[in-house]
Amino acid sequence: MTKTMTALANDVRLSYEITGTGGIPLVMVHGSWIARRQWDPVVPQLAQTLRVLTYDRRGHSESERSSGQGSIREHVADLAALIERLELAPAWVAGNSLGASIALRLAGQRPDLLRGITAHEPPLFSLVASDPVAGPIVEEDMQTDAAVAERIASGDHAGAAEQFAEALAPGLWNEFPPEIRQTMIENAPAFLDDWNDPHFYTLDLQRVSEFSRPTLLTQGDQSPPQYAAVITKLAEALPSVEVHTFNGTGHVPHMEHPGAYTDALVAFAHTHPT
Repeated sequence: MTKTMTALANDVRLSYEITGTGGIPLVMVHGSWIARRQWDPVVPQLAQTLRVLTYDRRGHSESERSSGQGSIREHVADLAALIERLELAPAWVAGNSLGASIALRLAGQRPDLLRGITAHEPPLFSLVASDPVAGPIVEEDMQTDAAVAERIASGDHAGAAEQFAEALAPGLWNEFPPEIRQTMIENAPAFLDDWNDPHFYTLDLQRVSEFSRPTLLTQGDQSPPQYAAVITKLAEALPSVEVHTFNGTGHVPHMEHPGAYTDALVAFAHTHPT
């Protein structure tokens, strides 16, 4: 059973869906470019044992856009407000890419709202910028993001979306179904808004290291190598952490291999019934 609704959270109206009737809530935080629809391949299986909330972050698809320059801080506040408004605390929170960054920031700021988190490849490149191996790769990746942002600012949303996808994995853009490509094009301004935040690549690692609840960090063995370096840095800092690698998978495992992704999340949640 799925309910599609909107809620006013942190002064923006967010579109969300709740699927399943399980007692333990799981909130899914999507990354850049797409929206809550990216979770569709995994929601039915997750909802067999969990109550799953998916939502469009502000500025994405059906949710309200900011009137001015937004911030990562606002996305964290939106997530906290949505969990509180819907009385889901304590909840599991799972994030992908920038959604993983948001989940980690929430863990550092509002651990009272969480049972634990799972985070797949957050782009927290400032953590590894000085690494002799990952640093040059990170610099190149950040230059690509800057070029993508410039194309969005010029109005070339389609070209920017394709360039971003191809930087993750050559040929990825053509592998996406037409509806995903169209969503990415429509949500390009939201990526520009996030990228303009000076904290796009940063995290207060000291604050997050105080989060003592269960954390699952995941990575794909086909992803660009800088993400593995970020995962390693986070794993060294978090006190209650497990790391899982998805074989044959890249930056969006819930779309590439939804069964493996779902199995990992369900197993972790039920192994840590906090």
